[in-house]
Amino acid sequence: MSQQASNTVLMIRPVQFRMNEQTAVNNYYQKKLEGLTPENVNPKAVEEFDGFVERLRSVGVNVVVVQDTKDTDTPDSIFPNNWISFHEDGTVVLYPMFAENRRLERREDVFDILEDAGFHINDEILDYTSAEEDNVFLEGTGSMILDRENDRCYVALSPRADEELVIEFCEDNDLDPVIFEAYQTTADGERLPIYHTNVMMSIGETFAVICADSIDDKAERKLVLNKLKEDGKDIVYITEEQVNHFAGNMLQVEGAEGKLYLVMSTQAYESLTDAQIKQIESHCAILHAPLYTIEACGGGSARCMLAEVFLPKAE
Repeated sequence: MSQQASNTVLMIRPVQFRMNEQTAVNNYYQKKLEGLTPENVNPKAVEEFDGFVERLRSVGVNVVVVQDTKDTDTPDSIFPNNWISFHEDGTVVLYPMFAENRRLERREDVFDILEDAGFHINDEILDYTSAEEDNVFLEGTGSMILDRENDRCYVALSPRADEELVIEFCEDNDLDPVIFEAYQTTADGERLPIYHTNVMMSIGETFAVICADSIDDKAERKLVLNKLKEDGKDIVYITEEQVNHFAGNMLQVEGAEGKLYLVMSTQAYESLTDAQIKQIESHCAILHAPLYTIEACGGGSARCMLAEVFLPKAE
């Protein structure tokens, strides 16, 4: 049986983080922060990044930090889980990205860094990036929530998650696709697709966090909840307002001695009710870190910053 939580995560330390104008067209969580100039956004993001890494390492999570480069203009490099994923059979998957400047985040030296850290990577890469030529996108574990133990793949369709490509990915990886549409109400009152599934749901070993209210179609909502219940998941329901505070953008990881943690931002944690916290803590500990600048300018939070490494150790 596949493992749901990884002890190793890859993180990219930013050098020119800022609000990415190319992603803002359909990421309605990005916003300009008063009093923050472009010059001091990156130093604030680096401070938050380093603090987050420190928190993870303090509980025994193995964090592989890769320094971003100024050779390319990659304001969103801090979110590597969208362009790459690492699987327990040694497979590495590369994904087609919606924003052109995000395609520049793909870098082969990441493979060498992980191999130097003792991991085995297959010679053949599973590469879907040619879909970009047809304006078709699937942004990794941002677009797809993988229930690895139950071989399911939950996807909210959006401009960054193409249905046909999801099905192709699931066929290639022997996964059961659970496809639906999830929406948010934007600042001007429009109901528009949520850009990434991992903003509104997260799956742990024994539980799932989900904003069921964002799935407007009742039949689709019932389908998703039934699949989670079938697999024995305890469901933690969050509200659309909590999603706005990144309460869906969480990831379960494994720390020292196999202890499990649900990782989130401080903003997400503070939006939870006492009952929700108690429900989560009946399954695993909670770890949170302040990521306010990264969340506002990047429109992503703790989960987006973590590319899980499930690769086998080299012989």
